[in-house]
Amino acid sequence: EVQLVESGGGSVQAGGSLRLSCAASGYTYSSNLMCWFRQAPGKEREGVAAIYTGTGLTYYADFVNGRFTISRDRAKNTVYLEMNSLTPEDTATYSCAARTSQTWLIKSWPLAGIYDTWGQGTQVTVSS
Repeated sequence: EVQLVESGGGSVQAGGSLRLSCAASGYTYSSNLMCWFRQAPGKEREGVAAIYTGTGLTYYADFVNGRFTISRDRAKNTVYLEMNSLTPEDTATYSCAARTSQTWLIKSWPLAGIYDTWGQGTQVTVSS
């Protein structure tokens, strides 16, 4: 069974940066879809960014506005989310998810229902 473990969360001041990591273990396909989600207290879970590991093609939510970068290191079986220019509105629990199935629709990447495996999550807190 595929297992995902996030790390890199913490507390930063507004305008600061964090890099989140999602390490995958167990059986993995050569190509799959990986996505970072976040959920703030009292709000719905929302997709932040996704990457197709086969080619490195990336997708971002509109609210990212160029501040975040998703990437992968296939040798380490790890996906990263580099977050810059953080604001208090970015405060949330960030989780990574994987779709191990080999087919998906581009427009569906932000939908939690298409993902098979989820990590425990890592807390990001941005203070003003």
